[in-house]
Amino acid sequence: MRDNHNKLPADPLSLVLGILALVIGLAGCCCYGITAIVPLIIAIVGLITANKSLKQYQLHPDLYSYQSRSNVNTAKIINIIAIVLNSLILLFSIAIIAFYGTLLSSGFYDEILKNSEYYDVDEYEAETDTLNWDKKVSEIGVKQDSLNIESTLEQKEINNQ
Repeated sequence: MRDNHNKLPADPLSLVLGILALVIGLAGCCCYGITAIVPLIIAIVGLITANKSLKQYQLHPDLYSYQSRSNVNTAKIINIIAIVLNSLILLFSIAIIAFYGTLLSSGFYDEILKNSEYYDVDEYEAETDTLNWDKKVSEIGVKQDSLNIESTLEQKEINNQ
């Protein structure tokens, strides 16, 4: 048996893609998960290259080193974790966008305004006089002419004559 130190084709590539997908995916959480599609694609590419390299190792194990196989196997696990994580982030962001899209649609928004007690139109309409001040004033015997305009006008008419 020969001791080969050849690396598998995906040894550095799939590991870098898996780590990059995790980092971008976790950083994408700050952007409400909208960018989760990019690391999801990167992780899928990393997983495909890792699987191809592992199949190549199974066909010719004597051509490649065991350390290279171990690195590719680790990269495969990291890419699977990145796919699951980024898929969850993407689904969560789609759910949030769908929820707010439904909430802000015109029909639903109008129903909220109609049923809301804060936007009640009747609250801001002019109130009617429920105390009947005219009746109360006449009942207690006070003249409605509090400025005595009528008596002042009568005196001016007498003086003008």
